[in-house]
Amino acid sequence: MNKILFFLFTIFSLSLSAQSIKVRGTIKDSIGSPLEFANVIASIKSTGETESYGITNHEGRFQLDLPKGNTYVLRASFLGFQNAEKLVEVPDNAQNMQIDFILKEQENRLDDVELVYEMPVTIKGDTIVYNADSFTSGTERKLGDVLKKLPGVEVNKEGEIQVEGKTVQKVMVEGKDFFDGDSKLATKNIPADAVDKVEVLRNYNEVGQMRGLGNDQDNIAINIKLKEGKKNFWFGEVTGGAGIADDYGDENGRYLVHPKLFYYSPKYSINLITDFNNIGEVPFTFMDYFKFTGGFRNINRSGGTNFNISNSDLGFAMAQNDRAKAITAKFIAGNFSYAVNKKWDVSGFTILSDNKTDIVNSSIRQYNLQGITEKTDSENNQHSQLGMLKLSSRYKPSHNFQLDYDVLAKTSNQRQDDTTISISAGNQNDISGLKENKPLSINQNLNAYYTLNEKNIFAAQLQHLYQDEDPFYQAVQDINPFMGNPEIPDPVVLAERYNINQDKNVKSNKIDGKIDYYYVLNNLSNLNFTLGTTYSNQKFKSGIFQILDNGDTNPFVSDDFNNDVSYTFSDIFLGLHYKLKTGKFIITPGITLHNYNLKNEQFGTISSQNDWRILPDLNVILELKKSENLRFNYSISSEYSDVNNYAQAYVFNNYNRLFKGNRELENSLSHNYNLSYFSFNLFNYTNIHGRLNYSRRIDAIKNTTVFSGINQVSRPLNFDSNFPDETFSAYGSFSKRVKKIEFKLNANLYLSKVHNIINEEIRESESFTQNYTASIASNFRKFPNIEVGYTFIKNDYDNGGGNQTFFTNKPYAKLDMRFLKNFDFVADWDYYNYTNEEKSIKNTYSFLNANLYYQNGESPWEFSVRATNILNTKSLNNDSFSEQFTIASQYFVMPRIVMFVIKYDL
Repeated sequence: MNKILFFLFTIFSLSLSAQSIKVRGTIKDSIGSPLEFANVIASIKSTGETESYGITNHEGRFQLDLPKGNTYVLRASFLGFQNAEKLVEVPDNAQNMQIDFILKEQENRLDDVELVYEMPVTIKGDTIVYNADSFTSGTERKLGDVLKKLPGVEVNKEGEIQVEGKTVQKVMVEGKDFFDGDSKLATKNIPADAVDKVEVLRNYNEVGQMRGLGNDQDNIAINIKLKEGKKNFWFGEVTGGAGIADDYGDENGRYLVHPKLFYYSPKYSINLITDFNNIGEVPFTFMDYFKFTGGFRNINRSGGTNFNISNSDLGFAMAQNDRAKAITAKFIAGNFSYAVNKKWDVSGFTILSDNKTDIVNSSIRQYNLQGITEKTDSENNQHSQLGMLKLSSRYKPSHNFQLDYDVLAKTSNQRQDDTTISISAGNQNDISGLKENKPLSINQNLNAYYTLNEKNIFAAQLQHLYQDEDPFYQAVQDINPFMGNPEIPDPVVLAERYNINQDKNVKSNKIDGKIDYYYVLNNLSNLNFTLGTTYSNQKFKSGIFQILDNGDTNPFVSDDFNNDVSYTFSDIFLGLHYKLKTGKFIITPGITLHNYNLKNEQFGTISSQNDWRILPDLNVILELKKSENLRFNYSISSEYSDVNNYAQAYVFNNYNRLFKGNRELENSLSHNYNLSYFSFNLFNYTNIHGRLNYSRRIDAIKNTTVFSGINQVSRPLNFDSNFPDETFSAYGSFSKRVKKIEFKLNANLYLSKVHNIINEEIRESESFTQNYTASIASNFRKFPNIEVGYTFIKNDYDNGGGNQTFFTNKPYAKLDMRFLKNFDFVADWDYYNYTNEEKSIKNTYSFLNANLYYQNGESPWEFSVRATNILNTKSLNNDSFSEQFTIASQYFVMPRIVMFVIKYDL
């Protein structure tokens, strides 16, 4: 089938070539110098519609595809130069043409700026500006639908925006932050018809006076420019729907309520988003909550230290691709910005989410050393109530001074009730589990930037994190989890069902601060001196107890089962970096001197460490052209653990797993290499980017694990430097547009080689993941658009000689069409063929979704019928790997749902 579709598209693209010609030429200035990134646009003379466009390369060359049988107006423009026009007739018997332009300089640039914005794509320095209407067909619903059609821009399944293979860190609308820290809320909620321009800001730094001083190459932001009718007016939509589902004997009524409202003006902006549904559309997931930074970053990580306060998430079950047996979501979010005056801006957002999720899965877990297979069937009922609030202030009285303050508060109430049947070695264990956590964190950030003069620039940053977590875990099971391991004193009282519980509380205070001084030597080089510190203090308490069959409590009073730890980590460092631009190279070598102090107090004794380290780093950029570069990064990072790995008493976090810390842990060192390539060629509509990463960890903090059957006890230690952990990853993406057809190829490879000690034996584990995707997509305005693609995934796992291989073959197709003027039809289909090499696991399934929309002209009313999982697929598969075991899982998903939906545009 895929070969047939590929053949049809090839024939179609060849037929298009036969009906059009290529117009090639150059754009130069009056003295014959080529103008790179000059614009040329071809519009149909009779209608004024844009037919084609081009941007010159470094030689000033451009090319256009023009259909035969029309007369076109070619307009050439470049900022600071007078525009030029030429009339071109392309009869039915026309041949390829050569047309050149000579542009003259001008003083008045206003007209040029306006014409530049009419171009489908323009490049101005590090900014790429897309005119959204040049790429859309009118069937797009959300911002994400628009972004997917822009060359060089990707939107993954999680709604994250990626440019050059890098995740966009900030989304703005009219220059104002849109829920800083999460691009998903933008891609899935901003209406497509409100988008005028999309500005991709590469090498982004929101502090003007800091631009160009450091290395901002990995910083990418997007700014959405709204259409004129959306400025200074309230706009938005109210969506509501009802439907039915082929439920598994459950309530089959389905609903959707999704109002949202936006307002943007130069003075202030307001965004209100709500979403209530039980059809599996999750606006804000549990994973989103943990990943959501609110724009906060680890400000000292660039100095070479890797120390993070971990989250005690207890290993809550995660829905696969937001797919579960049942999901009910409630979501309210608000975002605002307000210009108090010309010097002071305030902004912020609040997010409230209430999700109920039912996850049902069956798994086969293969234990590597023991050769034991464990089969589990589990059902997890989750209730996650999540909330966060951010307030920001920016005070900039002059170009020489800026003061920023941010505070982000996050809290949640998470509960998971689960039942599991575990069968291994002929034994069955029925487990009932409960996980609860009510974490609270407050993160504050204060930044000041001061320019003394053009030679001397100062930046000061101070960040404080307060975090309080109280995770509770309960496992009630048939089998005593402490039995059979000679290293553990067995405190359990004999019972019919073993009800083991654990209380835990972790309180953390962490302060990061640094002062940067930049001395600008000349236009090509500068020196950067950094003085900084990280200070963390954590209190860790935990205790395990048993509830007996009669309801009495059996506390485990031994020190082996009760933690009371105070842990302090500090890092004081001094760094020096030199940035030099020479020819096509930008070279930034650096070195940082660190003094580390660690102290943990538990069981009435104190253990401490004091280390000095010198950590070098190097960044090299080769600017081959303005739109093509090669980048290399090398650094040594020193990794330290937080209190969770230092608490010496046992921690019980899973029905068959115990963990105890090691107060004598030392740091590990990682050598990190990164090479990336980027080419954005609008001369021949080809985009290429690739990335190679290699990391080698020495003295890595790893776990030594002792198994008794499937029960295990783990403890961290610094692994022998003769057994380093290594990871290698490669990513490549190629896309090329031929007229209205776009071809894409993506490859992602990940190889890891790690070591652990299992039952006192050193084990080497290796995993190799290959992921390849090829696709062909059309982008017509008046014809149906289709995308067909194929994804192949291969996972190879080698756990000390135990090899397992899993394959996923996934063809997919998407259809987007408008018919009878007022109807839009959108459908997507994914087919999965999942198997292992031995063919002992094999499953084929597919998902088909389709939406039919009706909107009468410019009417604000839209009516639609939406169907998801039309084929009523019951489950999906995935696999995962760890040093101890390999897991193949099957997850049950929501049934077929059919909805009737009404939307009103405000």
